[in-house]
Amino acid sequence: MNRKTRRQAGFSLIELLIVIAIILIILAIALPRFGNARRYATEMAAMKTITTVHTAETQYFSQYGKFAGTLTELGPPASGGPSASAADLIPGGLAQTGENNGYKFVLALTANGYTVNANPTLFGTTGSRTFFSDQSMTIHQHAGQEPATGADPELK
Repeated sequence: MNRKTRRQAGFSLIELLIVIAIILIILAIALPRFGNARRYATEMAAMKTITTVHTAETQYFSQYGKFAGTLTELGPPASGGPSASAADLIPGGLAQTGENNGYKFVLALTANGYTVNANPTLFGTTGSRTFFSDQSMTIHQHAGQEPATGADPELK
């Protein structure tokens, strides 16, 4: 058979390399945006969890006449029914570990009520902002690794 008359089926190596290069370029453009969208979603989930803690604190205060000092007091009881030491107002995972959706939550009592801090477990990956709130239910944000405080700007 003559080489000029023989026709090969399929793609040449150069064609396959060009297609792979195009796919890699598209991925290089899309992945940072995906990471930003995921980080934004975890930050929104953290703000929603702070709202959940506020609701639980309000219910706890109406039932027991004081604010809960720890997330464990707002969580489910190990056995038996709800009580002041475990009111069953927030999910067990959040109450036990203080972590939810890539953020670590810290609840503390103050002279006037309570404060809630939310800090990313892996700064830059799970979140790029920290959050603070107190019994006023206003959420403040800080664009850095340091924990947010009441002096930081409010979320709008």
